[in-house]
Amino acid sequence: MKKGMKKIILAYSGGLDTSIILAWLKETYQCPVVAYAADLGQGDEVKGIREKAVQTGADDVIIEDLREEFVKDFVWPALRANAIYESSYLLGTSLARPIIAMKQVEVANRSGADAVSHGATGKGNDQVRFEMSYMALNPKLKIIAPWRIWKFKGREDLIQYAHSRNIPVPVTREKPYSSDRNLLHISFEGGILEDPWRQPPEDMFVLSTSPEKAPDQATYIEIEFQGGDPVAVDGLAMSPALLLAHLNDLGGKNGIGRVDLVENRYVGMKSRGVYETPGGTILRIGHQALESITMDREVMHIRDGLIPRYAEMIYYGYWFSPEREMLQALMDESQKNVSGVVRLKLYKGNCMVAGRKSGLSLYDPEMATFEGEDVYNQGDAEGFIRLNALRLKIAKLMKRS
Repeated sequence: MKKGMKKIILAYSGGLDTSIILAWLKETYQCPVVAYAADLGQGDEVKGIREKAVQTGADDVIIEDLREEFVKDFVWPALRANAIYESSYLLGTSLARPIIAMKQVEVANRSGADAVSHGATGKGNDQVRFEMSYMALNPKLKIIAPWRIWKFKGREDLIQYAHSRNIPVPVTREKPYSSDRNLLHISFEGGILEDPWRQPPEDMFVLSTSPEKAPDQATYIEIEFQGGDPVAVDGLAMSPALLLAHLNDLGGKNGIGRVDLVENRYVGMKSRGVYETPGGTILRIGHQALESITMDREVMHIRDGLIPRYAEMIYYGYWFSPEREMLQALMDESQKNVSGVVRLKLYKGNCMVAGRKSGLSLYDPEMATFEGEDVYNQGDAEGFIRLNALRLKIAKLMKRS
């Protein structure tokens, strides 16, 4: 295990696990270790990460600002598909892992490294997401997953190891849970959250105020979409990352986007996660509202039937698989006419549709009206119903005979 490594590219966040892993890799493999940090919108967490990595033993530190690429090439495709896992989770972490893995492989390819490493545990989904991506992009790279081979049993062991080597870590016994943040969300798991009966403490939340403390005055916003992608808020055009950050701010102030979920991990166990996804929640609701007037019924129904499978692919780590790419092409084809504006009302944890309009709308007021009109002959409905009920009538008659 300790021989043959020339250089290791570690996915480094500066948190408890990867801080320990950086030092452990140096001790174990006796080769250069490059700390690769992706800025996906962690905010202040990125500050000081270079100094910390160097102090912990990194031979080189690479920090890349991937916020725009992350939102444009990973979040927006999932939004076009209305992707959601088990009806609640908007895949914030699931979408972040493939772009980090992709960039690690790129660094390894250009720097001559022969190994990559990550901080995911042997119980979770992230190990699959990282490693499936590594193998899809460069199957020749060696993969080091410390949690599956070292002797540490849990985070208490890591905290003791960190203290013994003067490695600063953000996790304490007073707040024994881990978090993962990017522009789409922040997630919390472990520690006190492992009891599904226990309510998350209010001081844990980062992106959102509690609905009880949100403003008593509703906030109205208008979001413009083009081809299924959001492009402007309240008439102001924005880049993908800036737009999502803006909606995170508005949604967070109004207490929107909190989810407490016990989900089914790919490895087979159930896990409790708490998420804050204010901007993503707003966008999904707005996107669906615009689809309701611009998307053909049968196209929508076929697409909707594929959403669970598509979301499952992302959750399980198959972003770079041919089946995900095939489904993405279908999802994107369905979005060609999803252009227009949605008006939303944000109020105390709720995001409500207040209006929608589009130059490509399929909604015809003259057809839909309950008032008198000449464009629809209501008598035609009788034959339509009779034909559709024919098989039901025959089935009942056959039972009597």
